[in-house]
Amino acid sequence: MKKKVLILSGGISKERLISLDTGYQVAKELKKNGYKVKVSEPNNNLEKNIKIFKPNVIFNALHGQFGEDGYIQTILEGFQIPYTHSGVIASSIAMDKEISKKIFIKNKINTPKFFTYSYNFKNKNLLKIINKKLKFPVVVKPLNEGSSVNVYICNQKNIITILKKLKNYKKVMIEEFIGGREIQVAIMGNKKLGAIELKPKRKFYDYEAKYNTSAKTEHLIPVNLSKDKLTKVINMAFRAHKIIGCKGVTRSDFKFFRNKFYLLEINTQPGMTKLSLVPEIAAYKGISFKNLIEWLIKDASTKK
Repeated sequence: MKKKVLILSGGISKERLISLDTGYQVAKELKKNGYKVKVSEPNNNLEKNIKIFKPNVIFNALHGQFGEDGYIQTILEGFQIPYTHSGVIASSIAMDKEISKKIFIKNKINTPKFFTYSYNFKNKNLLKIINKKLKFPVVVKPLNEGSSVNVYICNQKNIITILKKLKNYKKVMIEEFIGGREIQVAIMGNKKLGAIELKPKRKFYDYEAKYNTSAKTEHLIPVNLSKDKLTKVINMAFRAHKIIGCKGVTRSDFKFFRNKFYLLEINTQPGMTKLSLVPEIAAYKGISFKNLIEWLIKDASTKK
């Protein structure tokens, strides 16, 4: 008998629409394959929905804040029902760009140089500090957002304007800008699934490039790298996955510049939409979307 699966999608983050799409695609596939499925928002009705539906597994299709930063995972632990993707600690670490980058550095995983900027301690010498530590251009990004939400490439002329625009975050990351090629690597449990290269028509692989079909980002698979280089970047992603304690599927974002790979971040709940990269990498490796989803459900039942 097929399992009952409760799909969590929507939520309150800036990635709500992507989450709804992921939830829809997953629900459609599971229903097609005989699963009993219910889709739920992570709101006050969640406990009621769980009590009435009595799912065997919860598929976490949430993205962004509250969905992949340890908060919903903490709530789900209380229900004692298996749920997909990473647990509380790994999710919270991976979502916090400052903490995860410090872990990468400690474990000798190459990542762009950075420092954090707090709006509580405004520094009049910010431009001098950036020129000394990083050089322009730089990347300014929130510490706890996904899908490149509110990520900007800044120069000396626009950085103050951008920082004012992001002041609601209280604290942001100012990171060394790395040019070069965009490489994404998927890990599936203990399996080094593979990599894909992206060629965005925009300045970089931002929110629009990821989710707007008119942005026409080119997806290249197999990646045009030597066998040694490809092995190296996949091994870097696998190490990051293991060091942080991730579970299920992750996708790590890299830049390849001047013969070096730079790990930008690791995503513990990559999208499962028609434009998503992990299903595309899996398909190239002979794993259908159906089998990928079913593997995630099976993996959820193994000990976290």
